[in-house]
Amino acid sequence: MSETKGRVFEKRTVFKTTLDAMNRFHQDRSALNKLTPPPIFIQVHNDGRTSLTAGDLEFTLWFGPLPIRWLARHEVMPGKEGFLEWQVKGPLKSWRHEHIFEPVEGGVALHDRVTLEHHSGWRGLMTRLMFDGLPLQFLFFYRHWRTGRAVVRA
Repeated sequence: MSETKGRVFEKRTVFKTTLDAMNRFHQDRSALNKLTPPPIFIQVHNDGRTSLTAGDLEFTLWFGPLPIRWLARHEVMPGKEGFLEWQVKGPLKSWRHEHIFEPVEGGVALHDRVTLEHHSGWRGLMTRLMFDGLPLQFLFFYRHWRTGRAVVRA
């Protein structure tokens, strides 16, 4: 996938954990459900991933009664630990999500970098309301909170 142009959102959190634990959590098929904040829920239609870095995932995000269908492709990020996921088909003009795992002193930094573009017109207005600004900040606050609960052991 070529670099997507557009708005960039980033969130980085350091967890007292290991790279192995971070990878194990994200490889777990139930991780996406754990990382989806209520009241949204996810319905997986086809999981063709053979690993975090290979394959497609087709799903619907349910915002109450409103379904948003999505097809995401998972790929390797050359030179980085983690994985890349990008929208093949979905609500936005483009969505590219880098999940970067960085070993740091005292643990592992989870660095999420999302580059997104909206369509023009009413579709763009809807995706700005659902996948940008405060909703995007809340989504990644929730995702990092849930990741911490899963990978940090006392």
